[in-house]
Amino acid sequence: MRAFHHAEFPADRLRAEREETVSVCIPAREEAATIAAIVAPLVALREAGVIDQVLVVDSDSRDGTGAIAAALGADVLNPADLLPTFGPVLGKGDAMWRALSVLTGELVCYVDADSEDFGAHFACGLLGPLVCAPGIQFVKGFYRRPFKVNGTVAAQPTGGGRVTELAARPLLQAFYPELASVRQPLAGEFAARRELLEQMPFCTGYAVEMGLLLDVHAEAGLEALAQVDLDSRQNRHQRLEDLTPMAAAVLGAVTSRLRREGRLLDGGDGVTLPERPPLAQLRAPCSRG
Repeated sequence: MRAFHHAEFPADRLRAEREETVSVCIPAREEAATIAAIVAPLVALREAGVIDQVLVVDSDSRDGTGAIAAALGADVLNPADLLPTFGPVLGKGDAMWRALSVLTGELVCYVDADSEDFGAHFACGLLGPLVCAPGIQFVKGFYRRPFKVNGTVAAQPTGGGRVTELAARPLLQAFYPELASVRQPLAGEFAARRELLEQMPFCTGYAVEMGLLLDVHAEAGLEALAQVDLDSRQNRHQRLEDLTPMAAAVLGAVTSRLRREGRLLDGGDGVTLPERPPLAQLRAPCSRG
């Protein structure tokens, strides 16, 4: 699996070399404290001709997240208004899937809304291999996640990402060793070719990143995947007991795919994972008409 550093892909290089349209999507809910620092550099990239669309999908925030993003120049939509026939929005993964239906770029980049040290290099780094490295179709970000206690970064510079290190990576090492080198399998920062994403089902909730990683690998192969070093990322840490649903969702994403592959019998894990179908399946009848 190829690895890059974000410094290889400055904004000027992307603007000069890109031949495809680019959308950046930020799923958000109650992120007023950080959304401005995410949206502002992305809008600046759009105005500079590096990307074409900045979309915030704001899931009923009551703290003004959407209004802040709109005032800075981002497009803002509520995911509940997208593909409403699928009923209530079932968490982050569902919001990302619905957003894909209105994202216009041939290249699509997702970034989280709660980063405290976000910069334009996040988007440029993720998009860089798609623009500049032939054959790459899907790019994951990785970074160091310092653990912050009472507003102060602790001595352990990599103490964050507990579900990643205690659940996601051990599961990959056990069942998908070819993906063991993926540093941040649960990173919300990733980019892909739109055509590929439209072929993928999207797990709802916390399972979306793991599900996409496994499905893209199965569809496109390891040679189509890359990861990019984004240096460091600081975000809000949850209480240990609040991480249980996330870990369960990650486990569910893995076990559901092991069942499909015939490597695990039905039943036994108690985890149910609603998934949204590939968007290409929804559009197929229209294309035939």
